[in-house]
Amino acid sequence: MSMSIAELERTLAQLRLSGARDTLQTRLEQAQASQMTAQELLALLLQDELDRRQSRLIDKRYKDSHLDEKVTLAEIDWSFNPKVPRAACFELQTLKFVSEGANALLIGKPGTGKSHVAKAVAYHAVQQGLKVAYLEADTDFGRYALAEPRERELMLQRLLAADLLVLDDLFLAKRVSEVAAELLQTLVHQRHRRRASVLVTSNRVIRDWGTYLGDMTMASTILDRLMHRSRLLEFEGKSYRLKEAAQRLAIKAPAD
Repeated sequence: MSMSIAELERTLAQLRLSGARDTLQTRLEQAQASQMTAQELLALLLQDELDRRQSRLIDKRYKDSHLDEKVTLAEIDWSFNPKVPRAACFELQTLKFVSEGANALLIGKPGTGKSHVAKAVAYHAVQQGLKVAYLEADTDFGRYALAEPRERELMLQRLLAADLLVLDDLFLAKRVSEVAAELLQTLVHQRHRRRASVLVTSNRVIRDWGTYLGDMTMASTILDRLMHRSRLLEFEGKSYRLKEAAQRLAIKAPAD
């Protein structure tokens, strides 16, 4: 039985093989031009289908992660700020610390690239098939504090289930609410017990965390678990944000 191209496309759609359906016409023309065998043509169509499914899976994992941008370490101007721990950042991106159930703490001055590195590592983890959960710490902790009990439970389960949890800009507002502090303690404790990794970025030096939490004992408990198996990266030097702001002003200056 022979089928027209339109019928083949409809059949592939019914079989939910949209990747093969979308490339069918191109692959048939390629097969005719290259005198492919039926086996070679089928292999190309199957690969197209696998590629489409992989792409969609990555898109879904990215959406579920709540990352707000797709960035890479290659985008960083390392020469501008040689004090940034470049080698250690690339080591993080190998994701070895995740496979070991270790944590990573990126601590240092504002604007030195901590969030960019954290997001780059997280996005790479998404591409490698890991389940990632990203939080802008102050904003999302605040949302948790205002949420209904059922919403809190769902949020907590999502954060505990992730292979990698990213807490970005922890203590940006210095003090956190009692509810947020309890959430932080629960996350760190439960993930430490499960050997599930946490990546934290913060402008605040670690010795002051007890002040921001309002509880020195809680801070000691959190730090004890975070630093038990951890990589500590210290970020110093010049601010990329100030550099970018200066460049924008320089561009506007002639027009003014």
